[in-house]
Amino acid sequence: MSRLAALAVVLGLALAGCSSGSDDGPVDSGDKALDGRVDAIQRAIDQWQSAEDITEAHRGAETARNLVVGSHGPEYGDADGDGEIAGEAEEGLLPGAHGETGITGPGADERECLTANVLGGSWSDPEARWAQAEQAVADWSPSNNTFPGLQSHAQRIFGWTSLALATDDLATAQEYAGHAQLHIAVVADDARACG
Repeated sequence: MSRLAALAVVLGLALAGCSSGSDDGPVDSGDKALDGRVDAIQRAIDQWQSAEDITEAHRGAETARNLVVGSHGPEYGDADGDGEIAGEAEEGLLPGAHGETGITGPGADERECLTANVLGGSWSDPEARWAQAEQAVADWSPSNNTFPGLQSHAQRIFGWTSLALATDDLATAQEYAGHAQLHIAVVADDARACG
């Protein structure tokens, strides 16, 4: 009987450690996922901006873009053609093109502190949101910066990565990384504010 009582006490303590009152609840897990993704995108942009050659710049830009869009987002994959997908991510920072859950957005983290700059408003029509971002990339030129029309700073990162992946000029790619740095800073500020 004493062994059974001791076992019950041990099990009770173990279950108490897993209760919803612990520090590892769903909100904290979401915060860690968001913070980790923002940090990973920042590292990729840093690699892209400090690259010593266009191959390294393309790898950093590909990584950043894949981490923003996820496997269900536009242009996900091996954009630099090296046979590997840099920044593999099932879930993107943003929702997928057909409403697949992202780290932020419908079905995931929809806190108001992320809506204005990270999500850039409603994602009730994700296909339209991504179509707008792709059109902004298609219409962009040095004399026509279309990215301010994208409410989501994460989508603006998508834009700058797409332009970097389309150029073979290292200085130009690094210039685009400088723009992406401004937008990841806004995303990071909002993520910290949400914490």
